[in-house]
Amino acid sequence: MRIGVMMDEHRPLTDTVQQAAEVEALGFDSAWFLQIFEWDALTMAALAGPRTSRIELGTGVIPVYTRHPFAMAQQALTVQSSAGGRFTLGVGLSHKPLVEGMWGLSYDKPARYMREYLSALAPLVREQRVVFAGDVIRTTGALQMPGVKPVPLLIAALAPLMLRLAGEVADGTITWMTGLNTLASHVVPRITKAAREAGRAQPRVVVALPVAVTGDPARAREDAGKHFAIYGRLENYQRMLQKEGAAGPPDVTIAGDEATVERHIRELAEAGATDFVAAIFPFGDNPGEGRRRTFDLLASLVGRIA
Repeated sequence: MRIGVMMDEHRPLTDTVQQAAEVEALGFDSAWFLQIFEWDALTMAALAGPRTSRIELGTGVIPVYTRHPFAMAQQALTVQSSAGGRFTLGVGLSHKPLVEGMWGLSYDKPARYMREYLSALAPLVREQRVVFAGDVIRTTGALQMPGVKPVPLLIAALAPLMLRLAGEVADGTITWMTGLNTLASHVVPRITKAAREAGRAQPRVVVALPVAVTGDPARAREDAGKHFAIYGRLENYQRMLQKEGAAGPPDVTIAGDEATVERHIRELAEAGATDFVAAIFPFGDNPGEGRRRTFDLLASLVGRIA
C-alpha cells in the first residue's frame, strides 16, 4: 500500500505548495492537492513539480463541470511535464448544490455526463488526440505537447454506475468519507469486476480519510465532526456513510494510538485499498503535537504495508 497526505489548502499559496516538498522529505509516496474553495489544485501541483523529485503529485479532485475536457487535458499534461511524469489527475462530479446553486450549471444525469466527459478526456491525456460526439459533449482535435508522459486518471466514484466507469475507462478511483466495510463490500468488488470485464489492469483504489494519532480518540472524532461537518450534509457522502452504518464523519475518522491507527490502515489494505491518503486535521488541545505524532506514525508505515 502506498501512503500519501492531503495538502492543507487553508495555508498561504507558497506554504501549501511547499508542503509537497516537506511530505517528500518525510518519505511519503504521494501528495494530493484539493480543489474546494481555496487555491487551484492543478496550478499548485504544477508549482510543486520543480520543488520535488520523487513523490507522486495528485489532485483530489477537480470538478469536471467547470472545465471542458480539452482544457482539462491541456492543463493536466502541462502539470505532467512540470512534475517530470509524476502527476495523477483525479476528477469528480462535485455535488448538485455547487454545480447548480453556485455555478448555475445543470446536474442532470451526472453519470451520463461523466461517461461522456471521460470518453473525451481519456484519449487526450493518454494520446493527445480525440474525436468524440456525445449528447452533451463534443470535441475533436489534438494537442501538441511532445515528450509528455500520459497522465493516469482517477475518478471520485461512489455509486455503482460511477464505480463501473472507474473500472472500465479510468485507472481507478479515489474515495472520501467511505469506511472500511463499504470499501470491502461495495467499492472494491464493483470496480474490480468492471476493470476485469473491460480487459483493463487492476484498478487503483485510493482511500482518503481523516486520521489522528492520539490518546483521546473521542475528542479527535469530535473535532473531526466540526472540521468536516459539510461532508455529512452532502447527499453523495451521506449515502456512503449510511451504507457504512455511520452517523457522520466522526464515525469514519481513524483515531487512536499508534497501534490502533496502524491496524485500521492495514485493514483497509486487506480490503483492497491500494493507497491510503491521510487528511490530518487540527485536533485536541495541542494540535501541533497531534499533527507531529500522526505524521511520524504514517511515515513509519511507508513501504511496510503490502
